[in-house]
Amino acid sequence: MSRKAKHGSATPKSPNKRQVPFSWVLIGVIVAAVGGYYLLINTDQAAQAVPSYAEEEVARDAPFMAVHEMAAGARISFLPEDGPQPKISIPSDYFNFGGIGPRDVVRRKFVIRNEGDAPLTISRAYTTCGCTTAEFSARVIPPGKLALVTLVLDAGFHDVRGQTVDRGIIIENNDRRSPEAEIWTRAAVAWR
Repeated sequence: MSRKAKHGSATPKSPNKRQVPFSWVLIGVIVAAVGGYYLLINTDQAAQAVPSYAEEEVARDAPFMAVHEMAAGARISFLPEDGPQPKISIPSDYFNFGGIGPRDVVRRKFVIRNEGDAPLTISRAYTTCGCTTAEFSARVIPPGKLALVTLVLDAGFHDVRGQTVDRGIIIENNDRRSPEAEIWTRAAVAWR
């Protein structure tokens, strides 16, 4: 005798099976999408490695701190046009911190190289916001040397919960072709 004939239907329903409510499925999809987004923006960091350098390449003459200031700085003193010139190079001038907490203090090291034939002088450096500072290892970078810059972003300085913020450093220097170089960072600040 067939199953259909015995029970009156092709397949009986099991009393122990429960169906998952649609709202649970929807919540699961949303959580997976948000998790995927944060994984994506945090994975971006791995591709942004600090350029390699040897310790003997680092200039450490007259270290200084850049802060957010609105006052005009010292005039840039360019070298005579017919002589050797400095050339600023920032191999990696952007970093995405990804998702951070609303009170997190995050840091990122950058490298500024002088690829020219004369000393590169930083006449002034300032940050785009009071929540950001930058520590420079040197104000004067000899030819073939580099300075290290450590940018510090304090997410708790302002209430920026739930916002994506872009913060940078403006570097005024004596390279005629690029007298205002910039370094930028981004962070997605969580609500809590």
